[in-house]
Amino acid sequence: MVDIIPAINADNFEEIKEKIKLVEPYAKWAHLDVADGTFAKNTVWHNAGDLRELDTPLLIEVHLMINDVEKRVVDWFLPNIKRIIFHLEAVKDADFVFAKCREAGKEAGLAINPETSWTRLYPYFGKADMFQILGVRPGLAGQKFNEEVLHKIEKVRKNCPSCIIESDGGMNEETALKAVRAGANLIAAASAIFNNNIEESFRKLKSAVSE
Repeated sequence: MVDIIPAINADNFEEIKEKIKLVEPYAKWAHLDVADGTFAKNTVWHNAGDLRELDTPLLIEVHLMINDVEKRVVDWFLPNIKRIIFHLEAVKDADFVFAKCREAGKEAGLAINPETSWTRLYPYFGKADMFQILGVRPGLAGQKFNEEVLHKIEKVRKNCPSCIIESDGGMNEETALKAVRAGANLIAAASAIFNNNIEESFRKLKSAVSE
């Protein structure tokens, strides 16, 4: 079973709340992009405290595109956050962050940029709750999927059959199907959902990845 997760890349919290309401009838999860200009080149909403006001039945994962994760991950240990995804390239001690997440009762996901070798994930098989293989440069929405990352999804799946793998960035009906065939079982999609009719977008994406 492949989950389609709406990815929300927003300038402010009001936009986040509006988009979450739009997808609540169709999704189990919502993926919130967080960028403050320290890791990704751009800035989008990144105020953890806002989420105390978020009322939604959806499970929330936050994609932290920030530096100093070891110090700042605690800001995101909020009751309505289920999963925290951080970048391998942004930490010095991923094991420390995993331990902190475990203590807080949060799932911990490890992300890599398109240029990062999949082999750098190998030491974290069995430690991370999931892996995110980013198909675009972190930060900006609407980028084209880099198909060269498909082999990384294949390699992670081959070497870790039980791993949960999320493909994020540039996902549409065509690229999502390719990612699933390579081994992804989570698809985080932004433009493909929010730039079209929401209900129809979910239907088409789910249909595509079930082929």
